[in-house]
Amino acid sequence: MILTRTPFRVTLGGGGTDLPSFYEKHGGYVLAAGIDKYMYVGLNVPVADRLVRLHYTQSETVERSADLRHELAREALLHHGVDDQVEIASLADLPAGTGLGSSSCYLVGLLGAIRTYLEKPATAEVLAEEACEIELDVLRKPIGKQDQYMAAYGGLTELRIARDGRVAVERLQLPAHAVAEFVSRTHLYYTNVRRDAIDILADQNRAMRSPGRPGQVESGLVEIKQIGERIGAAFRAQDFDRFGELMHEHWLAKRSLSKKITVDAMEELYELLRREYGVTGGKVAGAGGGGFIMLYTPGDGKALTEFMNGRGFTRLGWSVDFGGSCVVSNLLATRGMKPHLARLDAVT
Repeated sequence: MILTRTPFRVTLGGGGTDLPSFYEKHGGYVLAAGIDKYMYVGLNVPVADRLVRLHYTQSETVERSADLRHELAREALLHHGVDDQVEIASLADLPAGTGLGSSSCYLVGLLGAIRTYLEKPATAEVLAEEACEIELDVLRKPIGKQDQYMAAYGGLTELRIARDGRVAVERLQLPAHAVAEFVSRTHLYYTNVRRDAIDILADQNRAMRSPGRPGQVESGLVEIKQIGERIGAAFRAQDFDRFGELMHEHWLAKRSLSKKITVDAMEELYELLRREYGVTGGKVAGAGGGGFIMLYTPGDGKALTEFMNGRGFTRLGWSVDFGGSCVVSNLLATRGMKPHLARLDAVT
Protein backbone atom coordinates (compact mmCIF):
# COMPACT_ATOMS: atom_id res chain seq x y z
CA MET A 1 0.00 0.00 0.00
CA ILE A 2 1.17 3.50 -0.90
CA LEU A 3 -0.52 6.30 1.06
CA THR A 4 -0.37 10.00 0.15
CA ARG A 5 -1.60 12.98 2.17
CA THR A 6 -2.61 16.23 0.46
CA PRO A 7 -3.76 19.45 2.18
CA PHE A 8 -6.97 21.31 1.49
CA ARG A 9 -6.64 25.07 0.95
CA VAL A 10 -8.32 28.37 1.74
CA THR A 11 -8.04 31.26 -0.71
CA LEU A 12 -7.04 34.55 0.91
CA GLY A 13 -6.99 36.82 -2.13
CA GLY A 14 -7.35 36.86 -5.91
CA GLY A 15 -9.73 33.91 -6.22
CA GLY A 16 -11.14 33.58 -9.75
CA THR A 17 -8.20 35.29 -11.45
CA ASP A 18 -6.61 31.86 -11.98
CA LEU A 19 -9.18 30.94 -14.65
CA PRO A 20 -7.71 30.85 -18.18
CA SER A 21 -10.47 33.11 -19.48
CA PHE A 22 -9.12 35.84 -17.18
CA TYR A 23 -5.38 35.27 -16.90
CA GLU A 24 -4.95 34.95 -20.67
CA LYS A 25 -5.99 38.63 -20.86
CA HIS A 26 -4.75 40.11 -17.59
CA GLY A 27 -2.53 37.58 -15.82
CA GLY A 28 -3.65 36.10 -12.52
CA TYR A 29 -2.73 36.50 -8.86
CA VAL A 30 -3.76 34.25 -5.96
CA LEU A 31 -2.71 34.16 -2.32
CA ALA A 32 -3.83 31.02 -0.51
CA ALA A 33 -2.99 28.83 2.46
CA GLY A 34 -2.73 25.06 2.66
CA ILE A 35 -4.46 23.89 5.84
CA ASP A 36 -3.95 20.93 8.16
CA LYS A 37 -7.02 19.09 6.87
CA TYR A 38 -6.22 16.41 4.34
CA MET A 39 -7.20 14.13 1.50
CA TYR A 40 -5.70 10.65 1.83
CA VAL A 41 -5.28 8.42 -1.22
CA GLY A 42 -4.18 4.80 -0.92
CA LEU A 43 -2.92 2.70 -3.83
CA ASN A 44 -2.36 -1.04 -3.66
CA VAL A 45 -1.33 -3.67 -6.21
CA PRO A 46 -3.41 -6.85 -5.80
CA VAL A 47 -1.64 -10.17 -6.31
CA ALA A 48 -4.67 -12.37 -7.03
CA ASP A 49 -6.26 -10.64 -10.04
CA ARG A 50 -5.66 -7.93 -12.64
CA LEU A 51 -8.85 -5.92 -12.11
CA VAL A 52 -9.05 -2.20 -11.40
CA ARG A 53 -10.86 -1.49 -8.13
CA LEU A 54 -11.75 2.06 -7.09
CA HIS A 55 -13.37 3.09 -3.81
CA TYR A 56 -14.74 6.58 -3.11
CA THR A 57 -18.37 7.47 -2.24
CA GLN A 58 -19.07 4.59 -4.62
CA SER A 59 -17.10 1.51 -5.62
CA GLU A 60 -16.14 0.45 -9.11
CA THR A 61 -14.59 -2.78 -10.35
CA VAL A 62 -13.59 -2.85 -14.01
CA GLU A 63 -11.18 -4.73 -16.24
CA ARG A 64 -9.40 -1.67 -17.62
CA SER A 65 -8.74 1.84 -16.29
CA ALA A 66 -10.42 3.30 -19.37
CA ASP A 67 -13.74 1.83 -18.18
CA LEU A 68 -13.83 3.80 -14.91
CA ARG A 69 -16.66 6.31 -14.50
CA HIS A 70 -14.63 8.43 -12.06
CA GLU A 71 -13.05 10.98 -14.41
CA LEU A 72 -10.07 12.02 -12.32
CA ALA A 73 -9.00 8.50 -11.42
CA ARG A 74 -9.48 7.27 -14.98
CA GLU A 75 -7.45 10.04 -16.58
CA ALA A 76 -4.68 9.92 -13.94
CA LEU A 77 -4.20 6.19 -14.52
CA LEU A 78 -4.36 6.52 -18.31
CA HIS A 79 -1.91 9.44 -18.20
CA HIS A 80 0.69 7.13 -16.70
CA GLY A 81 -0.23 3.99 -18.63
CA VAL A 82 -1.56 2.05 -15.62
CA ASP A 83 -4.15 -0.13 -17.28
CA ASP A 84 -5.01 -2.82 -14.73
CA GLN A 85 -4.05 -4.62 -11.50
CA VAL A 86 -4.50 -1.69 -9.16
CA GLU A 87 -6.77 -0.81 -6.24
CA ILE A 88 -7.32 2.78 -5.08
CA ALA A 89 -9.22 4.16 -2.10
CA SER A 90 -9.62 7.67 -0.70
CA LEU A 91 -10.59 9.24 2.63
CA ALA A 92 -10.84 12.90 3.57
CA ASP A 93 -11.05 15.04 6.70
CA LEU A 94 -13.68 17.27 5.02
CA PRO A 95 -16.52 16.54 2.61
CA ALA A 96 -16.47 17.42 -1.07
CA GLY A 97 -18.31 20.51 -2.27
CA THR A 98 -17.19 22.74 0.60
CA GLY A 99 -15.01 25.16 -1.37
CA LEU A 100 -11.62 23.94 -0.16
CA GLY A 101 -10.30 22.30 -3.33
CA SER A 102 -11.12 18.64 -2.67
CA SER A 103 -11.17 17.46 -6.30
CA SER A 104 -7.68 18.73 -7.05
CA CYS A 105 -6.44 17.39 -3.71
CA TYR A 106 -7.64 13.96 -4.77
CA LEU A 107 -6.02 14.21 -8.19
CA VAL A 108 -2.67 15.52 -6.93
CA GLY A 109 -2.57 12.86 -4.20
CA LEU A 110 -3.44 10.12 -6.68
CA LEU A 111 -0.80 11.28 -9.17
CA GLY A 112 1.77 11.22 -6.36
CA ALA A 113 0.75 7.67 -5.43
CA ILE A 114 0.90 6.50 -9.06
CA ARG A 115 4.33 8.08 -9.55
CA THR A 116 5.61 6.42 -6.39
CA TYR A 117 4.31 3.05 -7.62
CA LEU A 118 6.03 3.58 -10.99
CA GLU A 119 9.22 4.85 -9.32
CA LYS A 120 8.83 8.23 -11.07
CA PRO A 121 8.97 10.78 -8.21
CA ALA A 122 8.16 14.38 -9.13
CA THR A 123 8.46 17.91 -7.79
CA ALA A 124 5.42 19.86 -6.63
CA GLU A 125 5.51 21.87 -9.85
CA VAL A 126 5.37 18.74 -12.02
CA LEU A 127 2.49 17.31 -10.00
CA ALA A 128 0.56 20.58 -10.15
CA GLU A 129 1.00 20.98 -13.91
CA GLU A 130 0.11 17.35 -14.51
CA ALA A 131 -3.11 17.84 -12.55
CA CYS A 132 -3.84 21.07 -14.46
CA GLU A 133 -3.35 19.27 -17.76
CA ILE A 134 -5.83 16.57 -16.79
CA GLU A 135 -8.50 18.89 -15.37
CA LEU A 136 -8.22 21.82 -17.78
CA ASP A 137 -6.97 20.30 -21.04
CA VAL A 138 -8.23 16.71 -21.02
CA LEU A 139 -11.49 17.02 -19.07
CA ARG A 140 -12.10 20.65 -20.12
CA LYS A 141 -13.33 21.69 -16.68
CA PRO A 142 -14.05 25.44 -16.36
CA ILE A 143 -11.72 25.82 -13.40
CA GLY A 144 -8.43 27.55 -12.63
CA LYS A 145 -4.93 26.56 -11.54
CA GLN A 146 -4.81 27.50 -7.87
CA ASP A 147 -6.27 24.29 -6.42
CA GLN A 148 -3.74 22.02 -8.11
CA TYR A 149 -0.79 24.21 -7.12
CA MET A 150 -1.94 24.69 -3.53
CA ALA A 151 -2.55 20.96 -3.13
CA ALA A 152 0.99 20.26 -4.30
CA TYR A 153 2.78 23.08 -2.44
CA GLY A 154 0.72 23.95 0.65
CA GLY A 155 1.99 26.79 2.85
CA LEU A 156 1.18 30.48 2.67
CA THR A 157 1.76 30.78 -1.04
CA GLU A 158 1.45 33.38 -3.79
CA LEU A 159 0.71 32.24 -7.33
CA ARG A 160 1.39 34.64 -10.17
CA ILE A 161 -0.04 33.31 -13.41
CA ALA A 162 1.30 34.68 -16.68
CA ARG A 163 -0.87 35.14 -19.76
CA ASP A 164 0.62 31.98 -21.26
CA GLY A 165 -0.42 29.98 -18.18
CA ARG A 166 2.99 29.66 -16.55
CA VAL A 167 2.79 29.85 -12.77
CA ALA A 168 5.41 31.51 -10.56
CA VAL A 169 5.21 30.22 -6.98
CA GLU A 170 6.45 32.19 -3.98
CA ARG A 171 6.17 31.01 -0.37
CA LEU A 172 5.58 33.83 2.14
CA GLN A 173 8.10 33.62 4.96
CA LEU A 174 6.35 34.74 8.15
CA PRO A 175 7.47 34.06 11.73
CA ALA A 176 5.54 31.40 13.63
CA HIS A 177 3.96 33.93 15.99
CA ALA A 178 2.57 35.92 13.05
CA VAL A 179 1.04 32.80 11.48
CA ALA A 180 -0.53 31.91 14.84
CA GLU A 181 -1.97 35.43 15.16
CA PHE A 182 -3.48 35.25 11.68
CA VAL A 183 -5.03 31.82 12.30
CA SER A 184 -6.49 32.80 15.69
CA ARG A 185 -8.31 35.79 14.18
CA THR A 186 -9.49 34.03 11.02
CA HIS A 187 -12.50 31.82 11.68
CA LEU A 188 -13.80 29.07 9.40
CA TYR A 189 -17.40 27.91 9.83
CA TYR A 190 -19.17 25.15 7.96
CA THR A 191 -22.46 26.43 6.49
CA ASN A 192 -23.94 22.92 6.15
CA VAL A 193 -24.41 23.64 2.44
CA ARG A 194 -22.53 21.70 -0.22
CA ARG A 195 -22.40 22.79 -3.84
CA ASP A 196 -20.59 22.19 -7.10
CA ALA A 197 -18.27 25.10 -7.91
CA ILE A 198 -18.31 24.11 -11.58
CA ASP A 199 -21.65 25.86 -12.18
CA ILE A 200 -20.44 29.14 -10.67
CA LEU A 201 -17.09 29.07 -12.46
CA ALA A 202 -18.78 28.14 -15.73
CA ASP A 203 -20.93 31.28 -15.45
CA GLN A 204 -17.80 33.40 -15.06
CA ASN A 205 -16.05 31.68 -17.94
CA ARG A 206 -19.03 32.12 -20.27
CA ALA A 207 -19.23 35.80 -19.42
CA MET A 208 -15.50 36.32 -19.99
CA ARG A 209 -15.47 34.49 -23.33
CA SER A 210 -18.74 35.81 -24.79
CA PRO A 211 -18.33 38.80 -27.15
CA GLY A 212 -19.86 41.89 -25.61
CA ARG A 213 -20.54 40.22 -22.25
CA PRO A 214 -17.33 40.41 -20.17
CA GLY A 215 -18.00 43.94 -18.86
CA GLN A 216 -19.06 43.54 -15.23
CA VAL A 217 -17.40 40.15 -14.67
CA GLU A 218 -14.11 41.26 -16.19
CA SER A 219 -13.98 44.51 -14.25
CA GLY A 220 -14.93 42.64 -11.09
CA LEU A 221 -12.07 40.18 -11.53
CA VAL A 222 -9.62 43.00 -12.28
CA GLU A 223 -10.65 44.56 -8.97
CA ILE A 224 -10.33 41.20 -7.18
CA LYS A 225 -6.81 40.79 -8.53
CA GLN A 226 -5.87 44.26 -7.28
CA ILE A 227 -7.40 43.53 -3.87
CA GLY A 228 -5.51 40.23 -3.79
CA GLU A 229 -2.20 41.96 -4.41
CA ARG A 230 -2.96 44.41 -1.59
CA ILE A 231 -3.76 41.44 0.66
CA GLY A 232 -0.37 39.97 -0.22
CA ALA A 233 1.27 43.25 0.81
CA ALA A 234 -0.68 43.24 4.09
CA PHE A 235 0.58 39.74 4.86
CA ARG A 236 4.17 40.74 4.18
CA ALA A 237 3.70 43.63 6.63
CA GLN A 238 1.98 41.24 9.08
CA ASP A 239 -0.94 43.68 9.11
CA PHE A 240 -3.76 41.18 9.50
CA ASP A 241 -6.33 43.78 10.52
CA ARG A 242 -5.79 45.32 7.09
CA PHE A 243 -6.36 41.86 5.63
CA GLY A 244 -9.77 41.82 7.36
CA GLU A 245 -10.71 45.17 5.84
CA LEU A 246 -9.64 44.01 2.39
CA MET A 247 -11.68 40.83 2.82
CA HIS A 248 -14.78 43.00 3.00
CA GLU A 249 -13.80 44.77 -0.21
CA HIS A 250 -13.33 41.34 -1.76
CA TRP A 251 -16.79 40.25 -0.57
CA LEU A 252 -18.40 43.22 -2.32
CA ALA A 253 -16.42 42.65 -5.54
CA LYS A 254 -16.95 38.88 -5.62
CA ARG A 255 -20.73 38.94 -5.37
CA SER A 256 -20.87 40.95 -8.60
CA LEU A 257 -19.45 38.00 -10.58
CA SER A 258 -22.41 35.62 -10.34
CA LYS A 259 -25.83 35.51 -8.67
CA LYS A 260 -24.92 32.02 -7.42
CA ILE A 261 -21.99 33.16 -5.25
CA THR A 262 -24.00 34.34 -2.26
CA VAL A 263 -27.58 33.86 -1.09
CA ASP A 264 -29.79 36.37 0.70
CA ALA A 265 -29.62 34.52 4.02
CA MET A 266 -25.81 34.53 3.94
CA GLU A 267 -25.72 38.23 3.05
CA GLU A 268 -28.01 39.01 5.98
CA LEU A 269 -25.92 36.90 8.36
CA TYR A 270 -22.71 38.56 7.20
CA GLU A 271 -24.09 42.06 7.78
CA LEU A 272 -25.30 41.05 11.24
CA LEU A 273 -21.84 39.70 12.12
CA ARG A 274 -20.17 42.89 10.93
CA ARG A 275 -22.61 45.03 12.87
CA GLU A 276 -22.74 43.16 16.18
CA TYR A 277 -19.86 40.66 16.49
CA GLY A 278 -16.74 42.56 15.45
CA VAL A 279 -16.29 40.92 12.04
CA THR A 280 -14.45 43.26 9.67
CA GLY A 281 -14.41 41.04 6.60
CA GLY A 282 -15.33 37.65 5.26
CA LYS A 283 -15.64 35.43 2.23
CA VAL A 284 -17.37 32.25 1.19
CA ALA A 285 -14.64 29.67 0.59
CA GLY A 286 -13.98 28.66 -3.00
CA ALA A 287 -16.16 29.85 -5.86
CA GLY A 288 -19.06 30.60 -3.48
CA GLY A 289 -22.60 29.36 -2.97
CA GLY A 290 -21.98 27.32 0.17
CA GLY A 291 -19.34 25.26 1.94
CA PHE A 292 -17.24 27.19 4.48
CA ILE A 293 -17.43 30.88 5.32
CA MET A 294 -14.22 32.61 6.44
CA LEU A 295 -14.57 35.52 8.88
CA TYR A 296 -11.92 37.84 10.29
CA THR A 297 -12.25 39.55 13.67
CA PRO A 298 -9.52 41.60 15.40
CA GLY A 299 -10.85 40.66 18.85
CA ASP A 300 -10.78 37.35 20.72
CA GLY A 301 -13.79 36.11 18.73
CA LYS A 302 -15.44 34.29 21.65
CA ALA A 303 -18.81 35.95 21.18
CA LEU A 304 -18.67 35.28 17.46
CA THR A 305 -17.91 31.59 17.99
CA GLU A 306 -20.73 31.22 20.55
CA PHE A 307 -23.22 32.92 18.25
CA MET A 308 -22.25 30.88 15.20
CA ASN A 309 -22.27 27.60 17.12
CA GLY A 310 -25.71 28.52 18.43
CA ARG A 311 -26.90 28.95 14.86
CA GLY A 312 -25.61 25.49 13.92
CA PHE A 313 -22.43 26.67 12.17
CA THR A 314 -19.52 24.57 13.43
CA ARG A 315 -16.17 26.33 13.75
CA LEU A 316 -13.29 24.45 12.15
CA GLY A 317 -10.07 24.37 14.12
CA TRP A 318 -7.24 24.76 11.66
CA SER A 319 -3.66 25.81 11.09
CA VAL A 320 -1.38 26.25 8.09
CA ASP A 321 0.14 23.16 6.46
CA PHE A 322 3.59 23.92 5.09
CA GLY A 323 4.37 20.49 3.70
CA GLY A 324 2.15 20.14 0.66
CA SER A 325 1.31 16.77 -0.87
CA CYS A 326 3.57 13.97 0.35
CA VAL A 327 3.92 10.20 0.56
CA VAL A 328 3.40 9.13 4.16
CA SER A 329 3.72 5.37 3.65
CA ASN A 330 5.08 3.01 0.99
CA LEU A 331 4.55 -0.57 2.08
CA LEU A 332 4.91 -1.74 -1.51
CA ALA A 333 8.63 -1.21 -0.98
CA THR A 334 8.65 -4.30 1.25
CA ARG A 335 7.33 -6.31 -1.70
CA GLY A 336 10.33 -5.61 -3.89
CA MET A 337 9.79 -1.99 -4.92
CA LYS A 338 12.29 0.71 -4.06
CA PRO A 339 10.71 3.23 -1.68
CA HIS A 340 10.33 6.89 -2.64
CA LEU A 341 9.45 8.57 0.61
CA ALA A 342 10.78 12.08 -0.12
CA ARG A 343 8.32 14.93 0.03
CA LEU A 344 6.60 15.67 -3.24
CA ASP A 345 7.22 19.41 -2.71
CA ALA A 346 10.98 19.04 -2.43
CA VAL A 347 11.60 21.80 -4.96
CA THR A 348 10.02 25.12 -3.93
